[in-house]
Amino acid sequence: MTDQFKLVDAEGEETLRSIARADRFNAWMFEQVQPFAKGRILEIGSGIGNLSKFFVQSGHDITLSDVRTHYTEQLSHAFPHKKVIEIDLVHPDFEDRYREHLRTYDLVFALNVLEHIFDDRLALRNMRSLLKPGGVMFVLVPAHPFLYNSFDHALKHHRRYTRQSLGDAHPSGLTVMGTFYFNLMGIPGWFIVGGLLKRKIIPASNMRMYDALTPLFRLMDRLTCHRAGLSVIRVSRRSD
Repeated sequence: MTDQFKLVDAEGEETLRSIARADRFNAWMFEQVQPFAKGRILEIGSGIGNLSKFFVQSGHDITLSDVRTHYTEQLSHAFPHKKVIEIDLVHPDFEDRYREHLRTYDLVFALNVLEHIFDDRLALRNMRSLLKPGGVMFVLVPAHPFLYNSFDHALKHHRRYTRQSLGDAHPSGLTVMGTFYFNLMGIPGWFIVGGLLKRKIIPASNMRMYDALTPLFRLMDRLTCHRAGLSVIRVSRRSD
């Protein structure tokens, strides 16, 4: 991103590679987006393709993207039959630079992207411009400002959100379909490892253990009706 964009994302890539091994957790993330996955789809911030592979395997018409050339090159190698583009949601000439993508997609989704962007409101307005009328925007971001810790700092997160603050950042011209929390049981781990122990990278061993317990964590989200979680999700539809 043009605002404080790191060309080299060592901490982020190490974290993505730890999460890449968590197949159950990644499948759970995919299942949050899947009900809205119809028509032409654009994934913002595909990274190394942890979620992308589920869409590709399911046969969706998906375009992958990232702001970093390092990641788009990896994506092109991993998914040679899919279109991969570089896209900067806060580019100063966004509409001219990405003109061919405006009003094009039935679904635009971004998982753990907005927190890296200082001007998240501009990023969301530009995401909206990529949607067809009636298209769906799906956004997942870190939740609860009180949880901000060394993990967030190392990953260059500008903020964590609440349902209210995520809604406040969204532009006009979108009809809300749902806002809810996700991954309740991620809160203790994030607080202990990143807050109390001051780790800067999610250890691969922790991610393996978390992945093994994912079925239990899914159940906890259902039992608590998504009233709290490590992340917050907002789904909205372009209304014009």
